[in-house]
Amino acid sequence: MTEKNPNLHGQWLDAQKYAENFGDLHPPLTPHQAFVEADRCYYCADAPCQTACPTGIDIPAFIREIMADNPLGAAQTIYNSNILGGACARVCPTETLCEQACVREFAEGKPVKIGALQRYATDVAMDAKYQPFKRTAKTGKRIAVVGGGPAGLACAHGLAVQGHEVTIYESRDKLGGLNEYGIAAYKVPDNFAQTEVDFVLSIGGITTKTGQALGRDVFLPHLLRDYDAVFLAIGLAGVNQLGFAHSDKLGGIEDAVSFIAKLRQAKDLAQVPVGKNVVVVGGGMTAIDAAVQSKLLGAAAVTLVYRRDQDDMKASPYEQELAQTHGVTLRCNAVPVALYGNKDWVTSVECAETESRNGKFLTTDRRFTLAADMVLTAIGQVFVPAPVAAQNDAAKMQLLVGEHGRIVVDDSYHTRVEKLWAGGDCVERGQDLTVAAVEAGKIAAASIHHSFSR
Repeated sequence: MTEKNPNLHGQWLDAQKYAENFGDLHPPLTPHQAFVEADRCYYCADAPCQTACPTGIDIPAFIREIMADNPLGAAQTIYNSNILGGACARVCPTETLCEQACVREFAEGKPVKIGALQRYATDVAMDAKYQPFKRTAKTGKRIAVVGGGPAGLACAHGLAVQGHEVTIYESRDKLGGLNEYGIAAYKVPDNFAQTEVDFVLSIGGITTKTGQALGRDVFLPHLLRDYDAVFLAIGLAGVNQLGFAHSDKLGGIEDAVSFIAKLRQAKDLAQVPVGKNVVVVGGGMTAIDAAVQSKLLGAAAVTLVYRRDQDDMKASPYEQELAQTHGVTLRCNAVPVALYGNKDWVTSVECAETESRNGKFLTTDRRFTLAADMVLTAIGQVFVPAPVAAQNDAAKMQLLVGEHGRIVVDDSYHTRVEKLWAGGDCVERGQDLTVAAVEAGKIAAASIHHSFSR
């Protein structure tokens, strides 16, 4: 339908401008810059930065190795804790994790650039095709990993290193999950996500089967029957809807997740349709990514509408500033209440101002209208239980999915079903962060391996 809308199309910019807009957001450090930045580290004995890292990377150790002109050693230290350390260096909100905990942040308001140093070390390793891991002797154990995103890749790698045979079932054409399909293109350019996938798979012992969706092509009861263990890393397949009149009928309305995935896979950015006036609904990282990329694609006006105060946004202050410096207007304390269109296409969004009274979130009678020929919704993703439920009895489903609508796991990411583990965004303890998903996969792999020796 988008091709028929005169206000929704590509080719707003010339080829050079597209290349500039979607180039690397943060150019990598040179060796000299990395050395100078590493020299700022205090190498704290208690290392609050390491405590703040969800994967527990020994940050002082890898920075010290950079100082010793040993970037490959630094990369190995990173990979020992986080096999997707290259991607996490690019997409992890380091400003609210390790860098926020850095002693220099408290002392002078300028933390060590831990993320940039991590990227420097892992980039050197990638360029050198460095493989720091070797498989142990084959064990004969077979594990199915469902989902080829960060959690699935981390789990598969951890099991392959221990000599087990792993098969990854992925519903899409490529592995990588959010790193491939869901992160802003300017954060992970140059096909890096697939380069890192190739690095993970190069350990050996991992077979991949793409285009294989759980509940459609493969079924949980069969996997539990045919494999010694199963790890579910199926993410959040559903998205919340606006839920009012015309929100599902007018053209030009799209969920931000799909928009970003389409952009990420586009061979020619000029062919990605974007509106002249874009409204993005939401306040998280996906909303920011969609808003900024709309602007970079050539949209004249992009407005992000968020229902609460700006301080309540899930997107970090850095991401909010990134949006504003790219020309995105933030309209906080507002919520869409109606959409209007010309025939089949959205033309405007009516919003109501909101306020908080006695801890309650309320919609007021104060209204304003935004011109919009494209509306992108980023109001949350949800777990879809249907693929897990396929061919499973009700009793097993009750064991799997908890009251919050996601899979219930213990501290080792073992579910309440024998031989079944799960991790990443699909579980109740998921944090919707790439680095947290990697940690979940790593812990689950260790737990699965340990279960074979009981």
